[in-house]
Amino acid sequence: MRGWGRVRAAMSIAVTLLVCCVGVLAGLAAESDNDAHVILFSGTDLWFNGAFAHGGLLWSPDGLDRDGFTFKALISGGGYRYHAGDLGNARVDGAELAGQLLPGWRIKRGTLEIKGFVGPELRRNQLWPDDPGNRLHGTNVGARFAAELWYEPTPTTMLAADASVSTIATDYTARAAFGWRIFERLYFGPETQVYGGDGYRQFRFGVHATGFKTDYGEWCAAAGWSLDTDERSSPYLRIGFMRRL
Repeated sequence: MRGWGRVRAAMSIAVTLLVCCVGVLAGLAAESDNDAHVILFSGTDLWFNGAFAHGGLLWSPDGLDRDGFTFKALISGGGYRYHAGDLGNARVDGAELAGQLLPGWRIKRGTLEIKGFVGPELRRNQLWPDDPGNRLHGTNVGARFAAELWYEPTPTTMLAADASVSTIATDYTARAAFGWRIFERLYFGPETQVYGGDGYRQFRFGVHATGFKTDYGEWCAAAGWSLDTDERSSPYLRIGFMRRL
């Protein structure tokens, strides 16, 4: 199997990872209680030139609503394609599998919550054809720095932001979102996001729906339009699920 066929296989693995994570979350739903110490989460991110899925957990031994140590573990995978300037603008198909182990700290002040993390990251990227000018190829080990913010300035509004950067090819991502409480069920509003690394950037502008609760957990979704430095644009879709235990 070559090129984009292998990328499709990587995408299938990513989707399978998402389905398995959601299944685990649903299966553990009956074990949850009000004094939660663990959040299990999973999600998928789709756009015209890529598809990724992830799953992981947050563990706070002193509880999710208190200051203190928080540990985050995440595994992600998927496929993507881009045009390589060093190869005469030829299309390159890629597959990625990555894992992160991030100890950190939570600060909780009323409706304001801030988390910071730092820890090792292991990433494997395979490219077809090989692109020597892309630092994201082969197996790499680095450090990941991440921060997350959630704030409810009023009973009917929310503000969320997160950012992370890796020493692997200076890979980074940042997102900001604002929302209004609607139907007493979820927050809805605009979001913007940027991510990239050496030689590539993608910018996103869209809307999100966050905090929709069911008997099994809490869902979020976002959709909008993406632009990148390869001069390609497309819609994007992101879906996430989390469960407190």
